[in-house]
Amino acid sequence: MNRSRSLVASLVLAASAICAAPTALAQNQGPTTCADCGRVLSVRFVQEKGKGTGLGAVAGGVLGGVIGHQIGGGTGQTVATIAGAAGGAYVGNEVEKNKRTEAYWLVTLKMDGGETRSFHYTNQPTVREGERVKLVDGGRRLALIAP
Repeated sequence: MNRSRSLVASLVLAASAICAAPTALAQNQGPTTCADCGRVLSVRFVQEKGKGTGLGAVAGGVLGGVIGHQIGGGTGQTVATIAGAAGGAYVGNEVEKNKRTEAYWLVTLKMDGGETRSFHYTNQPTVREGERVKLVDGGRRLALIAP
């Protein structure tokens, strides 16, 4: 009889240890982090002037030269043609750069893992500095996390 009590007591102790183990593990793990979560550091609108390919300068130079050639005669006409070509090239290049201007919203996040990441959006994001967010679709969208 002592042997069966001893066996039962051992089984009860083993069962209670098994049941208590997950609770002990959960208490020792600490807070979990979200790999796709972070805090918004900044939200700002950015406009970057485009780069000229040279086509605008060439087209502007030709057009300016043609217009300059229409002015005056002799040496004055040559000077006007050269000035028109130079001015037209400059204006054509600036017009091309303005046409290629890129505008976007830049959102910078401090991720839970410690790294800083930035994302470009064509539309104004609904998040504000200091808010906690989660990346959705690899960062194509941001979801607000309740505080």
